Parts: sequence; structure tokens; C-alpha cells
Amino acid sequence: MKIVRRIGASPRERGSLSGETCPDIFELSDGNFAVIGTEATAALDAELPADAARADHERIVVISRETLVRAKADIPEA
Repeated sequence: MKIVRRIGASPRERGSLSGETCPDIFELSDGNFAVIGTEATAALDAELPADAARADHERIVVISRETLVRAKADIPEA
């Protein structure tokens, strides 16, 4: 598995002065996506809707609205 490309604008393009510690979204060689975000499992786990589940090896991460909105144009339709 390898990172193929960034989805959306880079942290620097979104205004990060250092470009080092910001949310990011990447498309992977297997077609999946990887997300860098703030770990929020403890804060949000109990808030998941009844029809949502999280495995022990999964974590809930938060990315900024701007990160996802600016990535929208790069997300494939199918």
C-alpha cells in the first residue's frame, strides 16, 4: 500500500504557516483513503449513532471542515 496522491489542498495552501501539523487526506494505491486528523475516539465514541460501529483497531479522527470541502473536487465519483 502506497500513497498515490493528496486529495484537496495542501496544509500550506490552506494557510498553515509551517505546513507540518495539519489535517490531510490521501488516496492510496489500493483505492482506499488515509486521513491525518486529531484523534477524538474517547470524546466521540459514545456519540456514534446506533447504526454505526467502531472496531477496536479503528479510531475516530477529526479533520477541519475546510480540509474536506477543499478536497471535494478531488474525490472520485465512483
